[in-house]
Amino acid sequence: MHAVVQSVTDRIIARSKETRAKYLAALDEAKLNGVHRSSLSCGNLAHGFAACQPDDKQSIKALTKANIGIVTAFNDMLSAHQPYEAYPALLKQACAEVGSVAQVAGGVPAMCDGVTQGQPGMELSLLSREVIAMSTAVGLSHNMFDGALLLGICDKIVPGLLIGALSFGHLPMLFVPAGPMKSGIPNKEKARIRQQFAQGKIDRAALLEAESQSYHSAGTCTFYGTANSNQLMLEVMGLQLPGSSFVNPDDPLREVLNKTAAKQVCRLTEMGTQYTPIGEVVNEKSIVNGIVALLATGGSTNLTMHIVAAARAAGVIVNWDDFSELSDAVPLLARVYPNGHADINHFHAAGGMAFLVKELLDAGLLHEDVNTVAGYGLRRYTQEPRLIDGEIKWVDGQGESLDTEVLTKAETPFQANGGLKLLKGNLGRAVIKVSAVQESHRFVEAPAVVIDDQNKLEAIFQAGDLEKDCVVVVKGQGPKAIGMPELHKLTPILGTLQDRGFKVALLTDGRMSGASGKVPAAIHLTPEALDGGLIAKVQNGDLIRVDALTGELTLLVADEEIAAREAEKVDLRSTSYGMGRELFGALRSNLSSPETGARCTSAIDENY
Repeated sequence: MHAVVQSVTDRIIARSKETRAKYLAALDEAKLNGVHRSSLSCGNLAHGFAACQPDDKQSIKALTKANIGIVTAFNDMLSAHQPYEAYPALLKQACAEVGSVAQVAGGVPAMCDGVTQGQPGMELSLLSREVIAMSTAVGLSHNMFDGALLLGICDKIVPGLLIGALSFGHLPMLFVPAGPMKSGIPNKEKARIRQQFAQGKIDRAALLEAESQSYHSAGTCTFYGTANSNQLMLEVMGLQLPGSSFVNPDDPLREVLNKTAAKQVCRLTEMGTQYTPIGEVVNEKSIVNGIVALLATGGSTNLTMHIVAAARAAGVIVNWDDFSELSDAVPLLARVYPNGHADINHFHAAGGMAFLVKELLDAGLLHEDVNTVAGYGLRRYTQEPRLIDGEIKWVDGQGESLDTEVLTKAETPFQANGGLKLLKGNLGRAVIKVSAVQESHRFVEAPAVVIDDQNKLEAIFQAGDLEKDCVVVVKGQGPKAIGMPELHKLTPILGTLQDRGFKVALLTDGRMSGASGKVPAAIHLTPEALDGGLIAKVQNGDLIRVDALTGELTLLVADEEIAAREAEKVDLRSTSYGMGRELFGALRSNLSSPETGARCTSAIDENY
């Protein structure tokens, strides 16, 4: 093992010793010999199978067959999740073929950040992760199930499903992806058209036409944002079948992979031959594997919160120091937009997950000795599925990249370290994704332009008041304030300023997420303004240093002057109601800091 990876892993294991032991003890307490529904009364059980077909009803009565719960995030407004409409029937059929039963245990909400960007509804996005986790738990709480299949892909949906699933960590569970849409117009061209619109060079009709050519069919968006980062993370953590993440929805292999996943989870139950509960798959080593894979591919900054939160649900404590230390040691092996010109389909075609896992394993950057849903050992994930005579055969992945501009070997990385940097200074702690930021733009020292709403920047830009070097400071965007919305409405403006030769950066206690691109963005700032963070005292014209080379984040104002200033209060009057926001006040006020996962503080912190 690479010395740094081993050192960070050992530190996490030591830090988590007590909480992980309590979690595993809870798993042992929840386990039952035989089928779990055997503990239900006759009335309970009758309610649970009342709507089943006669054969399934008899199977559930007999207490001799596994019953698999399906938790689905289907809706047909999300392109990534639209294919899930047909999954339950297919998964039930596959379970029946190996002598088991399946029922839809419940549905979870699934909102699209792409639809809500710059809208009030975006303020519910991060909060929806907690709702999804709780909804997953509600679906599984009937104790009717011996295992589960989790249907989710996008931003907060996968982390929410995973957090909820880990509260039932004694059950085997497997994620079933649906795959990305086929490639539309190049992502670089889409970004160029967005900037033209921001500059007033094209009209809304031209912009909409370009967006429609980019997001054009069922399937996950093809850029390497949070949704595809989720899929990559799940696969490297051993929670999806090898090579299943990036097969298109209409590929014949997709349906066979889905059926294979259903059959496999049946084998993983206590009545099967390979009992493997999800709480044992997710451990300190698999979590480090997930972080390493994200860093090696320039993955979404959202995962700096989601991995922390999901790990905590399994009794494992990780923090941004772990991310940063690993990032310094892990080479960047993939360039997928916004970190390059290619999309996720190109990544998959170039060698994809099998090539990536092999390179990282051979370089000693991943732990091989882990449980997965495909069996023991991560080396299994250096294989990829092939459809031969209607059946899946796993074959060794590519030994060489088929496109070295997209995917490269560990000894010839695109850069020597990963795409993430921890920033520290008197302003607090923040993360910055630099894999798409040119080195000449990684140091910015400039006057602050302070706003408390991303929508206010356009008027300043149109007035010509941004024709200068600047650090745009957007405060009052943190989890407790307004639920930490993504701020991608700023991207075209900031990109335009950078293209005009100005030194620009963003500083915020909000998010930018997986689509963070060429402009340096110090995000997830902790503490947030509402929690007494120094960002609340920043004023227009203050000099700020954002240095992604050394990791410095400093407000260059004398300590005496800072102490004399009063923090500007965060005005929540216009953001605490409307578009459903009033329903989430209690949840919002209980969210922890981004570095601790932006979790809803609960009994989990006291118990394990």
